[in-house]
Amino acid sequence: MPSGQCCQPAGTGQAGGGRGARPASAQKPRAGRRMSSSGAPPAPAPERALSARGTRIAGSAPGLLDKGFALYVADPFDRHLNPQGILNLGTSENKLCFDLIEERLRRPDMNFLEPDLFYYSDTQGTKSFREEIAKFLTDYARAAETLNPEHITVMSGCCAVFATLSTVLCDPGDGYLIPTPYFGGINSKTWLYGGIQPVHVPLFSEVTDEESHAFQLTVKKLEAALQRAKKQGIRVRALILINPHNPLGDIYPAQLLKECLEFAHRYDLHVIVDEIYMLSVYGDATFTSVLSLDSVPDPERTHFMWGFSKDFGMSGIRVGVLYTRNHEIQKAVNQLAVFHGCPGPVQHVLSQFISDRDWLNNVFFPTNKKRLKEAQNILVDGLAGVGIPVLKSSGGLYVWADFRKFLKSQTFEAELELWQKLLDEKLLISPGKAFYCYEPGWFRLVFSDSVDKIYLCIQRLKQILHTDAAESTANNTSSNADALCTLAEGSSGNPSNTPGDDVSQLKNILLYYNHICI
Repeated sequence: MPSGQCCQPAGTGQAGGGRGARPASAQKPRAGRRMSSSGAPPAPAPERALSARGTRIAGSAPGLLDKGFALYVADPFDRHLNPQGILNLGTSENKLCFDLIEERLRRPDMNFLEPDLFYYSDTQGTKSFREEIAKFLTDYARAAETLNPEHITVMSGCCAVFATLSTVLCDPGDGYLIPTPYFGGINSKTWLYGGIQPVHVPLFSEVTDEESHAFQLTVKKLEAALQRAKKQGIRVRALILINPHNPLGDIYPAQLLKECLEFAHRYDLHVIVDEIYMLSVYGDATFTSVLSLDSVPDPERTHFMWGFSKDFGMSGIRVGVLYTRNHEIQKAVNQLAVFHGCPGPVQHVLSQFISDRDWLNNVFFPTNKKRLKEAQNILVDGLAGVGIPVLKSSGGLYVWADFRKFLKSQTFEAELELWQKLLDEKLLISPGKAFYCYEPGWFRLVFSDSVDKIYLCIQRLKQILHTDAAESTANNTSSNADALCTLAEGSSGNPSNTPGDDVSQLKNILLYYNHICI
């Protein structure tokens, strides 16, 4: 066939008729074409199952976070059933307050379900749920003005919010500015639907004369990344900010937040502010929500995201919230929200949670903050004992740890080699490459889990990273018990599942370590 000529569509030109079928006399085999035993040419190849878009989606490789989680799911650690399984400190989930959630779920108001909750409802979210969310965010985000429930759309998780919002804001091939490192899962959420690409704003650990801390974002860096994208022919449509930051645990000062909004306004960029860790703040820094700013340069292009996964430890519930004042954008998002709706009974249960201010203010949030800080202290102290420093953090469920001295070379190949070695030894943490960090050797470790798992993580790190220490399993167990005894006597922070049971919990951990083979 001459070059550039279109091929005949599959399924046409076959013997047996149909539009476009050639007469039998014209159906001669091509030279070199194998004939069937009956003398007829073989049937043409079947039409491909996927569209070009489907092929692009199916061909997207899973990220490192997804790969690690898949290995964990196949072999999860369990104290009793699988003590040699993979210990997961790589997935950002808050497992510290299930006892509080379970108790609240048992109260009678949770079981009072109206029949309407089981029928079709507004795809934007039930009116009563959006009203409760508006009240909740007005109070806990310290919003500058009372939020309007009509500006809220509820979807099945913030992943759905990212996917739909990026699709209606950008055309395929467009870009969005995002400081690196950042939660790598955003890439797939924006690419699979809309074919949108990230434009990195690289941040580094080295502190320059113009900076006060490592991995510091500045408007100058945003400007440089935008100009690079323009030279590459990429139309940048939006800026994505994660606050508190994932994976750095950093909190943007109010002044920086305002400067970023002003920068976006100068270039007519939308700003998507992901505040999913808004209430998971445990340090000294003051958190400023974009909703709390008295005025923003471009309200129509400023969009807020939040969800129940992190602050309430309900990652399996899958409920995310979008707040936007832009009517046209919300109209488009709501058209797609029909594919990402939340069940009515789930909306009812969550309404009961966020409307119970006495429980939130006096039980859940104070306890959650206390346990997060205690767990972070234990992990940071344990990492220091292994020789691993961490970036100072005030929010989120994780620390950003510096493993560079344990790399065979300062390359991402060496980082992934270390990551794989840790996985082989049944420890899952997240490598910096999964967050598009520009420096090899940084890892994210999640601390919002039980004390025994944090200590076991430290123990496995010691064994893997300090292989030259020729200690027997018995000596390792003994030294762990001694360390735990010391912590029980004098540690400043030990997460507890209920107030006052720190010491008894540590005793249980000692028994645990004495009865498993690490």
